[in-house]
Amino acid sequence: MGKQSAMNVVPLKEIYREKVVPTLKKQFSYKNVLEIPKLEKIIINMGVGEGTRNREIFQFHSEELMAIAGQKPVITHAKKAISNFKLRKGMPVGIKVTLRNNNMYNFLYKLVNIVLPKVRDFRGLNPNSFDGRGNYAFGLSEQVIFPEIRVEKVKRIQGMDIIIVTSARTNEEAKALLEEMGMPFKMG
Repeated sequence: MGKQSAMNVVPLKEIYREKVVPTLKKQFSYKNVLEIPKLEKIIINMGVGEGTRNREIFQFHSEELMAIAGQKPVITHAKKAISNFKLRKGMPVGIKVTLRNNNMYNFLYKLVNIVLPKVRDFRGLNPNSFDGRGNYAFGLSEQVIFPEIRVEKVKRIQGMDIIIVTSARTNEEAKALLEEMGMPFKMG
């Protein structure tokens, strides 16, 4: 796996250095190369509400998320009790992975070139899902679109949220960065 993952990283890092940096420098008139926005991390989060009653579900989804992301996920716990959901403080409610460096570039490459084209009726990502500080968040409705997941072994369809954190200061800069990296946004 080491050689294959290194292969996928090189094109995306090279694209960033050779294509994205000069384009953004020209587009936004940056005076210093360090001002140019870059990817900082990608967070993948699965809210597994049903897992509070069934620990087996956490195990299945943790293994799936580990296969998708290439690193072990962390279990997130409830910060406060909510009686309507039969939830007590400290109960496990989800799993997440934070990807940085090579794992982040591998995942983004796979997401843009393999996963998103497999989504049925995909017309692009919503360009309005930026948070105002240069971060982008979107959701996927099922985990089976990832090539690492074997459909016959899936016990339950589970969606996930993906947050791409950049060093951009504005939504416009972040959108330009992600477009240059290959993210398919809807037109209009």
